[in-house]
Amino acid sequence: MPHSPGEPALGRLGFPTAEPRAADASPHAFPDGGRWRTEIPSVEGPEALAVVLKESEHLGVPVHRISQGSGVWMLTDAEITEMVGLCADHGVELCLFTGPRGTWDTGAATRTLSGGAGLRARGHDQVAGCVEDALRAASLGVKCLLVADEGVLWLLHRMRAAGELPADTTIKVSALVGPVNPAAYSVWERLGADSLNVPSDLTLQHFTEIRRVSAAPMDLYVEAPDDLGGYVRMYDAAELIRRASPVYLKFGLSKAPGIYPYGAHMRDLVLATARERVRRGRLVLDLLARLGADAGMSPLGSRLPGTLHRFPLPHVPTPEGN
Repeated sequence: MPHSPGEPALGRLGFPTAEPRAADASPHAFPDGGRWRTEIPSVEGPEALAVVLKESEHLGVPVHRISQGSGVWMLTDAEITEMVGLCADHGVELCLFTGPRGTWDTGAATRTLSGGAGLRARGHDQVAGCVEDALRAASLGVKCLLVADEGVLWLLHRMRAAGELPADTTIKVSALVGPVNPAAYSVWERLGADSLNVPSDLTLQHFTEIRRVSAAPMDLYVEAPDDLGGYVRMYDAAELIRRASPVYLKFGLSKAPGIYPYGAHMRDLVLATARERVRRGRLVLDLLARLGADAGMSPLGSRLPGTLHRFPLPHVPTPEGN
């Protein structure tokens, strides 16, 4: 059982921390036996990626995965190829966002107070754009795709099963459409998700409830960007691992401007925030070490999620009708 922050001193003063219940612990792990991995999000191009890799080496921050938010369509083939090569050289998984999304579309609903359908793909053409991005990224060696629409997820999962995408492609669900209850989490898993972002404001009990029905890896901002609430949960990190494993600890950054879609006009900001995200990761890892809760990290280079539950795939007739 990991120790809580400040526990020995509080205990001596007569205010002991309640012992964590064994029943609240997740029984699940990654297939390599690890309970947690790390992710640096919002790495928007090869230059930012190089900064992350250099800073992670300098600060001794292990990185299992980096993810990008602007989308495949905002990168040239040369940029994607460079990112694929850099990640391969360092044993890091590269995850790129697929396609157009509602927040960049002409629809007015996403600009209302309710947010409309948010990042989901509006209409057939946006779905087609996401599929095009997935195929292009895969052809250039990208192994992980980030989606924000359940229809796109289901189609990419079917394409993977049919061999139109490589069988070892992993599909990650965006934090902006992440599930907030066990039933929804289970549905997204069955639609083909290999890891699922959940909102950073879920309670510890919510994580335990999800783990009672699903072993699909969870992606969780330890520090969330402002548009996801700006939460800083560093002191929860040990308990998040205990309850939510297998989990990717994501080192986001609050009090920083949004950077999607990225372009060279935002270069200085993107490089500075990329560097600071790695530093935030160092702070979390130091805290886990002080609490004696840093054991159980997956080996570097690990990326696959293990066996997950899926909906049955529909039969697709061949052109000959067979």
